Parts: sequence; C-alpha cells; structure tokens
Amino acid sequence: MAPTRVLVVDDSRTIRQIVRAILSRDPFLEVVGEAADPYEARAAIKALNPDVITLDVEMPRMDGLEFLGHLMRLRPMPVVMVSSLTQKGSAAAVRALSLGAIECVDREEIRKDVNGGTRLCSIVRMAARATVSRRAETAALPSAENYDWNGRILMIGSSTGGVDALERIFRRFPENCPPTLVSQHMPPAFLASFADRMNEAFRPRIKIAEAGERLEQGKILMAPGGRHHLRIAGRLTPVVDLSEGDGTDLHVPSVGVMFDSALHRAADVVAAILTGMGRDGAEAMLRLRQAGATTLAQSGHTAVVDGMPRVAREIGAAGRVVDLDHIAQALLSACGRELTAA
Repeated sequence: MAPTRVLVVDDSRTIRQIVRAILSRDPFLEVVGEAADPYEARAAIKALNPDVITLDVEMPRMDGLEFLGHLMRLRPMPVVMVSSLTQKGSAAAVRALSLGAIECVDREEIRKDVNGGTRLCSIVRMAARATVSRRAETAALPSAENYDWNGRILMIGSSTGGVDALERIFRRFPENCPPTLVSQHMPPAFLASFADRMNEAFRPRIKIAEAGERLEQGKILMAPGGRHHLRIAGRLTPVVDLSEGDGTDLHVPSVGVMFDSALHRAADVVAAILTGMGRDGAEAMLRLRQAGATTLAQSGHTAVVDGMPRVAREIGAAGRVVDLDHIAQALLSACGRELTAA
C-alpha cells in the first residue's frame, strides 16, 4: 500500500520541521511538501495532490480558517488542524470542525511531543480514510407553523465528523422541534463551545444537558462528556439523567448507554447514528429497533468516517439508511407530519 501523502501548512518553519519529523517516523505516512501560507498551499496542492493537509490557523495573507472554508467549497479534502488556537474547546477549533476539518491537534502538544507524535500520526492516518465532499446548498430554515410534533423523542449519536453533520441537521430544525438528546464523542470543553455555537445560529434551544432537566419540545440537549453519560429517566415525564462512567467505558459519553436507557419507551423513540469511528451505539440501536423504535443510520458515502453507521447497517439496527442532507427531513417526519420550508 502506498503511504499517505501529506502537505504541512504552517507559517513557522520550526513547526513545519517538527511536524515533518513526527510524521516521517510513520512508515505509512510521507510528507510530500510544505507551505508557509495558504497561497503557497494552494499551489502545492495543485502540484503535489496530497491525500491529507495539516493546517495552522494563524498565518500571513489569509488565516487558516478562511482558507479551510475556500478549500472545502472548491476542492474538498481531509484536513487536520495543527494550531495553538485549536485547543480546549476554543471557538477556532469548533469553527474548524464545522467547516469540515477532520480533527484538531494542539500545536503545543506536539511541540513537547508528549504522546503528541503518536496521536498526530494516528489522526492523519484516520483522516486519509475519511470521506470529504462538497456541501449541498443549505435549505431554507423551516417555520414552526409548518411542524406538528407527534410526541416522540429523538436520540442522535455521532463521533468523528459529527460537528459538521449535526450542524447540517439542526440548521433545518424548526424552533418547535422534537425533544432531542445528543451524544457526540468530544471533550467537555469542545461540547460546551459547540452547543453555544449552534444555539446562537439555529432556531431550537441547544444546550448542555443538566441532571433532572425535562425533555421538552424545541430543546436539543447534548451530553456534557467528561465523566458523564447522557441517559433518559422518568416513566411519565421524561427527564435527563447523567450517570458517571465506571472507568471501563471506551467512550464517554456513550451512544450505546444513551440508547439503552430508552428501551422502556422504545415505541416513542426515534434513534439515529451518524458518522464516527468504531461501533458505539450499534448494538443498543438494534435492541431499540427490536423493541419498537424507529431507527436510522447515515449512508456510508455521506459519512466522514463510516464506522458507527456501517456497523448499524450491517447488523440490521438501521430501519432506514439516509444521506446526510436528507436526515433532518427524515427525523422530523418520523417525529411529526411532513415539514415544508418557510
């Protein structure tokens, strides 16, 4: 197998040398070029046709986020952000993931090389397998007057690629959308920044879930991550339960834990698995489907990483397979009547 071809884009020659040295240790990766700013990067992409780009945020002539936006519109390809600005759930990190970056790596982490090298190589290898596509035109925001909720609760699980996928779904949700729970594999600071970003941009109320909070129409509640899984509790009135992981969980928050918590009310649940590595949530979604829930998985060719949805499709957990740009309509229809744009 030919090694993954990587272009390193950073205005710091020192950082470019560090990234090159780290990636060159991996026999499956080959650094084919370097660029000091987006204009050099554009020329290098045309000349070298790399498989993956590592990209800084702060650069002369054009910042990395602006360049990333242009790149994803004109020549979509896997990008890993390597910057001191994409750390601890910063707005820059969430913006990069929203624009289509596969992952963000803290530049200081790799500068110190405390597991940074191993993690960066792993992320770049994963990015090379990702599916990155040009975005379709955004549909008009829906009107609340055109939506009639049928009482069902929506649960969504996602991982790598989930920031972009969730934004593309929730921008099509009306302000009176179904009560929605989301477990996205991300560190707590990223999740908080992500929820705030969506809450400012979209019509529903989007926030980090709190223990005991009621599930209500027009509210999208996201798992806080860290030590806690997001669960549904309450027999008559559904509320949020945040349960601590026992230290053996592969993912916190876990999509599977969230789905299993709804088995007692499966007939009133619509569950979806979006893009992501691994298999978290697939078996639990199968149990939900067998108990009467409506289930859906993202199609493989529209998933950035077709791991979680692929497993759900293969084991029969997905009642439907839907392309990303049609998932919002499918979920809203399953939780109400047909929706028309405002």
